Amino acid sequence: MSTEFSGQTQTEIEAAAFRRLVRHLQEHTEIQNIDLMNLAGFCRNCLSKWVRAEAADRGVELSDPEAREHIYGMPYEEWKARYQTGPKQAHDGEHQG
Repeated sequence: MSTEFSGQTQTEIEAAAFRRLVRHLQEHTEIQNIDLMNLAGFCRNCLSKWVRAEAADRGVELSDPEAREHIYGMPYEEWKARYQTGPKQAHDGEHQG
């Protein structure tokens, strides 16, 4: 890599990229979790579990519904009712990658 960054700059860039990914997924509700899982090996539920785990590592308690709302931009059940299509999607975000 020709341009290196570290410390606070790296953290800020990575955080901004993560926020952009979350915003993209919130804006593109036509992208189903099962499609993400099949293509990329993770989904919105995985992201919410990763957020929850990282928060816990830093002493911040987030419930599963709180973490999911952070990723989905609304309560998970509301997102499912509005946007989930096709057959029941069995994946629940247990991927630990």
